[in-house]
Amino acid sequence: MQADRTPRDQLAAHRVFGLLPPDTLALLAERSRRLRCGAGSIVVNPDQTLVDLMLIEDGTVGLSDADAGWTLQLRSGECFGAGLSPMHQPAGWQARAETDSRLLLLPADDLAGICRTCPWLAQFFPLLAARGILREEQQAPAASGRSGPDGTLSLLSTPVRSLIKRDPITVAPTEPIRAAAALMREQRVSSVLLVEQGHLFGLVTDRDLRNRVIAQGLSSDRPVADIATLAPITLDAGATAFEAMLLMARQNIHHLPLMEGQRIAGLITATDLTEQQSLSAVYLVGDVYKQDTVDGLAPISGRVRLLQQQLASADASAYATGHIVTAITDALTVRLIHLAEARLGPAPIDYVWVAAGSQGRNEQTARSDQDNCLILDDAFDEPAHGDYFRAFATFVCDGLDACGYVYCPGEMMAMTDTWRQPRRVWMRYFSQWINTPEPTALMLTSVFFDQRAIHGKASLLDSLRRDVLRLTRGNTLFLAHMVGNALSRRPPLGLFGQIAPIRSGEHAGTVDLKHGGTGPVVELARVFALAGAIDAVNTNDRLERAAQSGEVGEQGARDLRDAFEFIGKLRIAHQARQTGSGRPADNFLLLAELSNFERSHLKAAFSMVNGLQDLLGQRYLAGRF
Repeated sequence: MQADRTPRDQLAAHRVFGLLPPDTLALLAERSRRLRCGAGSIVVNPDQTLVDLMLIEDGTVGLSDADAGWTLQLRSGECFGAGLSPMHQPAGWQARAETDSRLLLLPADDLAGICRTCPWLAQFFPLLAARGILREEQQAPAASGRSGPDGTLSLLSTPVRSLIKRDPITVAPTEPIRAAAALMREQRVSSVLLVEQGHLFGLVTDRDLRNRVIAQGLSSDRPVADIATLAPITLDAGATAFEAMLLMARQNIHHLPLMEGQRIAGLITATDLTEQQSLSAVYLVGDVYKQDTVDGLAPISGRVRLLQQQLASADASAYATGHIVTAITDALTVRLIHLAEARLGPAPIDYVWVAAGSQGRNEQTARSDQDNCLILDDAFDEPAHGDYFRAFATFVCDGLDACGYVYCPGEMMAMTDTWRQPRRVWMRYFSQWINTPEPTALMLTSVFFDQRAIHGKASLLDSLRRDVLRLTRGNTLFLAHMVGNALSRRPPLGLFGQIAPIRSGEHAGTVDLKHGGTGPVVELARVFALAGAIDAVNTNDRLERAAQSGEVGEQGARDLRDAFEFIGKLRIAHQARQTGSGRPADNFLLLAELSNFERSHLKAAFSMVNGLQDLLGQRYLAGRF
């Protein structure tokens, strides 16, 4: 073996890695690790998940596939593993050290991140092209001040505790309101926390002083606890800024105490968050809840397109963008429900308003139609309750249409009698679809399995989902049909693996980033969820859970998540460009708009999805469900 050299020296001497900028090279060397293998030892076995690219420093490694009948000998300076060797190894694929060997293991996720700043690297390691985009954002070191393209910190990586600017300002619950107001003025803060014996008791804001004291003529000598929000919503200080934004948007709150166990770590406000990347969603939701008419809501919904443009220019992930945009739709829906109940009176029985499709999965973009339904308590009686819920659902769906969420072309909405039913009827629907999986049943399962409670008694949906998953797990006939349905939607690749754009018609020269891009990944994730009785709804979350349960390999799940993220970001950026130039948003991306680098990434992402579809097909044909 050669005299021992540092990993940095080894990388600097390599014909490819030696071209990296010095700082990047040093970081990659720091993240690498060494592996010594004796002659004859197995380096990679057929069942192993590849997470590293392996550079042979010394020795000889043989790659082979006994079933396919091929062998390949690699020597010092050559690479194999994640990002270069086949992602979906055939059953007999393995790597064996033919001599005493020393390997340098380079994390594929780090290399994928380097491909963003050094795009030429992907030409040598093409399968890195669509890896790691989401994880790169999650791993950005916020503490070092690393910024995105707009100079702001990443939503997904910024620890929410880093937004705390001062120690929490606290008062005892028994203190008079006047003393609390004086403390707020002295400390120049908009809120104080009520603390008793070290425990958080409540929260008082300047809005409480206006609305509950001055406006109502309440004596300022009363205990401050009389005007406080008791047991306020809190968040763990170890969460991210994105989680804080989403919680504040969904709950329509502007002050959020942060906790470390039972200890109060501090408090952040919506103003603190607006200093971060694209967090105007908090105020947008606040504006939604101020409106008392549909006419007042409609202009606010139009600002969602501007929000998506902002998120795209800030290079926010597709995962984050989907959750943020969906949070606005959720808020509009809930506000319309409030207005409906104000007009019609309280509901006569329990119900839950349920979002399906992309809203149900938290994956909406600025272009969305409606997919929703109502699950009613089994106490529902048509003569007694039918007219109320018919008028209720029609008001909400009409309001969503006025806000730009057009009626579902297939009428899969709560205003349609079929999709406004008691829980027992919904259970009968799913039982029929699962036991008789003809094409319409498969389509309906695909839409209505992606459900999330928006407002009302969530346990109606939770119990329904548990019962449905008990029916799907191990149901080989139904799952086989769902697999066939999933495989009918393929990425647009030609015979030689090139991207195949639409040939004629209105969208000639484009690729459909929804039906040919993100759609196939959504279908695969749904199959994994049905097969494994996984109750997650978001595609990314389903894939993560499917890997944990063994429904899909860890590497396959990572590849699908990365492909989904990359295609999703292209789709969001494409729509942002369209709306920014005054055109309606669609999903048809003209290939001529892509750089060669982007096109190679898209091709790699499509190839990943196509390969995993093939594996699922083989599993189905082998009857391994």
